[in-house]
Amino acid sequence: MKTLIVTGTGTGLGKTVVSAMLMLALDGHYWKPIQSGTEGGTDTERVASLTGLPPARLLAERYVLRELLSPHRAAELDGVEIEPEALELPSLPADRWLIVETAGGVLVPINRSTLQIALLSRWRAPVIVVARTALGTINHTLLTLEALRRRAIAILGIIFVGDSMPDAERTIAEFGPATILGRLPLLPVLDATALRDAFHANFDRRDFEAAYAR
Repeated sequence: MKTLIVTGTGTGLGKTVVSAMLMLALDGHYWKPIQSGTEGGTDTERVASLTGLPPARLLAERYVLRELLSPHRAAELDGVEIEPEALELPSLPADRWLIVETAGGVLVPINRSTLQIALLSRWRAPVIVVARTALGTINHTLLTLEALRRRAIAILGIIFVGDSMPDAERTIAEFGPATILGRLPLLPVLDATALRDAFHANFDRRDFEAAYAR
């Protein structure tokens, strides 16, 4: 199985839309192990709507928490504790892609003793960092890259979301240092056709396949 972890420099960045785009581009499966916040639907339900792919491509969450909060606190309010041992990667055939979307950024706690980045370290799969093209993105993105590197977690690259900001993107690439995989512009319509077109216009499939090139 070929796994890609989609994380971000925070929450509300567009990780779910990026994950849906990658599912379509790579003909993959999607898994959101921890869902915090259910008002308005889950991210898995949104990916299903965006892609139109069959239910078999959407793997069930391990934890679904009602409140839109950090996972550790949302779990406490629901009277449960997230157990890292219950969050092993699903098993798929060797030739299948699995897109895993994290709950928020890498340093959010999943319980009172474990940060989410510990899961990424254990999964040992390449990570894609999703970042805004807005004021503050340089600091937030470089901090995320530094946290991943300190734990020897492989970084495939960065996907920016938003309007073009060439200097910020270049600065992050140079100081990271990190590969810029592409930028997903803000799309007036979000559906499978728009996401496929956006991928073909702004990304190169070979950059993602390189994560598992032999």
